[in-house]
Amino acid sequence: MIPFLRLKYLCVCCIIILLLTSSIRAQEITIGSKKFSESVVLGEIIAHLLQKNAVTVEHKQRMGGTIIVWEALKNGDIDLYPDYTGTIRQAILKSETDLTFEQMQKKLSTYGVSMTGKLGFNNTYAIAMKQDKASNLGIQRISDLKNHPSLTAGLTHEFLNRQDGWKSLSKHYNLQMENVKGMAHELAYVALRNDDIDLMDAYSTDAKLLEFELTVLIDDLEFFPKYDAVFLYRNDIDSKSINIIKTLEETIDEKLMMQLNQKAEKEKDYTVAASLYFSQIKSDLTQESPSNSMLTPTSASFTSKVAKFAFQHLKLVLLTMIFAVLIGVPLGIIASQPGIFSQLILGITGIIYTIPSLCLFALFIPFLGISEKNAITALVLYALLPIVHNTATGLQTISVQLRESAAAIGLKPSAQLTKIFLPMASRTILSGIKTSGIMTVALGTIAAFIGVGGLGEPILSGIDLNAPEIYILQGAIPVALLALLIHLLFELLDRIIIPRGLRQSDGNTQKRPKKDEVEELLASSAE
Repeated sequence: MIPFLRLKYLCVCCIIILLLTSSIRAQEITIGSKKFSESVVLGEIIAHLLQKNAVTVEHKQRMGGTIIVWEALKNGDIDLYPDYTGTIRQAILKSETDLTFEQMQKKLSTYGVSMTGKLGFNNTYAIAMKQDKASNLGIQRISDLKNHPSLTAGLTHEFLNRQDGWKSLSKHYNLQMENVKGMAHELAYVALRNDDIDLMDAYSTDAKLLEFELTVLIDDLEFFPKYDAVFLYRNDIDSKSINIIKTLEETIDEKLMMQLNQKAEKEKDYTVAASLYFSQIKSDLTQESPSNSMLTPTSASFTSKVAKFAFQHLKLVLLTMIFAVLIGVPLGIIASQPGIFSQLILGITGIIYTIPSLCLFALFIPFLGISEKNAITALVLYALLPIVHNTATGLQTISVQLRESAAAIGLKPSAQLTKIFLPMASRTILSGIKTSGIMTVALGTIAAFIGVGGLGEPILSGIDLNAPEIYILQGAIPVALLALLIHLLFELLDRIIIPRGLRQSDGNTQKRPKKDEVEELLASSAE
């Protein structure tokens, strides 16, 4: 049996195992949340309410901005997520006029989506500054910023481009700010504290406003609409789950929401923050329970969290590499032949590799939604370059004498490729596959931005909660260990797949196979 036949059987076995693993997952309600603490805390609250009422739940945390999560809801990749009426009206429904609650419900129904009643708090946008700087400059209102155009603003990328965001705000207040930077929301607080920026966009219920002693500028021209918190959900989920979701209506006021946000940042755990809701609110649902503790979420252990994220990440990497090998090796074989196709294949795979990863993930959202299919497609495209390049290089370096010998013993071109040329180039090819595998482990963390999970999730959560112990211990270190595991696995495959004579190396330079080893390979191929 030729070495590459063994690799083919190995790939088939991996696919079967992964498909069986996916098929045993029970049908569930999938909750989404945006990439900031409050949204994740609300997602955790509803997740535990559903779980304690015998509903199977998956919570995709920190999926991204409004449009990403909304597209996921429309496409059925998630079943519900928390949002705000102002965002729904302007960013989703694209309405320039005010809409009543009933009008929004009617427009949402055209997408197969409904909206719960108000959860009880208004989390509007705000412009915040450090108290001492605002006081020294005499800035109390947003309109006062007109007299200070040299101040540096650090704003979230979503706020910079929203219809109800910075551009419209600047026009409404006639602001001419000279220095405006886009940055992640959680990093803007640090930049503001370090005086790298002078003002930022914030949420009115954000606990960091108190922690960093910030002043919220008065919206004196009343630009920002009300942002009453609600849940958006698909109409095709079961009525039991809808009734449970609606029990959250009018149970969370601004004070409690700020306490929940503060708890999340203090404890560095969204689940612990969600438990505070159950300890302070006694809804009809909790009163009917035999014990309040039944609805109190508990944090998963460190080991179980890491195991969950690592399994998701490993599954993503394995599926990516299987498809990358099945596509990349044939393309590399074609690219090894001189001509226009070789240049096109190598050129296109090289260009794809230069596309920023987040752009590529976002590019497939309209077609593949927010799912593993999206992440795997993007990762496969990135993984192709080393495989295609090394396959083509390995085949191109085979000597003319060996090619002539293979033809002289009467082998057909296809047999020459599978029995002689691929085994001779196998070490170079496997090196490219190993490079792609290790690279995919690292790039796979980006998949957390679209809610696919994996080891990128604790990294994002740790940054959001300003908790290095989370993103280092639960994210960065497991990624490094997984990359090391992939490296060791390929070292083992090197011994199993590579012909014995090709395993000899001299430093970093692969030795040419000995004459008797080549003759032995040719002889076995002729049999």
